[in-house]
Amino acid sequence: MRLDIDFKIEYFCTQQKCNSFHKAVQFQYQYYRGTLLVVVSVIMATKTVNIVPTVLVHGGAGKIAEGAIPSKLSGVKMAAHIGYETLLSTGDVVSAVEEAVRSMETNGVFNAGYGSVLNWEGDIQMDAAIMNGSDLNAGCVSLITDILHPISLARCVMEKTRHIYLAGHDAMIFAAENNFTLLPEGALITNASKQALEDYKNSINGGVTEFDFQSIAIKNGLTDGMETFGSPGTVGAVAIDVNGNVAAATSTGGITGKMPGRIGDSPILGAGTYADNAAGSVSATGHGESIMRFNVASRILALVKYEGLTAQEATSKVLDEMRERFNQTAGVISIDHQGNLGIYFTSQHMPWAYQTSNELHYGVTKNITSWKKLK
Repeated sequence: MRLDIDFKIEYFCTQQKCNSFHKAVQFQYQYYRGTLLVVVSVIMATKTVNIVPTVLVHGGAGKIAEGAIPSKLSGVKMAAHIGYETLLSTGDVVSAVEEAVRSMETNGVFNAGYGSVLNWEGDIQMDAAIMNGSDLNAGCVSLITDILHPISLARCVMEKTRHIYLAGHDAMIFAAENNFTLLPEGALITNASKQALEDYKNSINGGVTEFDFQSIAIKNGLTDGMETFGSPGTVGAVAIDVNGNVAAATSTGGITGKMPGRIGDSPILGAGTYADNAAGSVSATGHGESIMRFNVASRILALVKYEGLTAQEATSKVLDEMRERFNQTAGVISIDHQGNLGIYFTSQHMPWAYQTSNELHYGVTKNITSWKKLK
């Protein structure tokens, strides 16, 4: 004799990270010849996520002089607005992040393009990267000189070559062949960057006249505890459209007094820049050597994709772990694949701004956020 007793229990996961789907579980209890049989089936039902197009930018993590904060905030607010207007007019997240970064490369208060810091020899050598999350295509450039917009050169590498990365002299030849304006030598150098290099050299053992790597206090390969000279960081942008397409772009002049030929994290995919529609997009700023060693961008997006963390949760977790591991600071802006924003920094300051719809949000110190309605 067989007795069947069927009933169904459905529940929605609220305690777990089930942001993109609901779980429905059906239990069938059957008695057959005195034995209880349990049949369990799991039904996955997708949940619609309404994504609001957003462009989020940063102007570099570090210690910023009080008098410089207003100009940096003005710069990131303008960049976010330009990027957002580009997104609305073109529908293209790659163009949005490029234009946002171009805005900051033109602004001498940032360490990118015009206003980039100087290496030990007094020269500018810039890095940049841009990435499209829909197809994982990217362009990266390093050791760029006398070009106002390295981020546009990076996009040109992405779209007009079969490669991802070009650097140095040959990257400059490629730029000339693609009609980039090559400025007179030193045209991007500002008085502020020259003063920062002089101050940096004077801070090392009372001043030195030629590069001597051993004369600089090094601890485990890092300049722990040394004062930052010049503009304290990279610029970057991340964006998402209504369909969940993401992009990221980062541009930098590096660090004051760096060895000629030094390349930081900004153009390194998975370290300072990354975008993937399956997880989100990231642009990092801060101590480049540590960001590279810790693979910051990839770690953040892995937590989003595989652990179900939001952009903010993943970003804060990774940067706190990096600081604990290396005793170095950084900042990150991020957007996950559902449109959640991540803004976090372990440094004293990081100017940031984002525009979504007719609202512009911005800040520079921890836990203080301002916003305004736009007409």
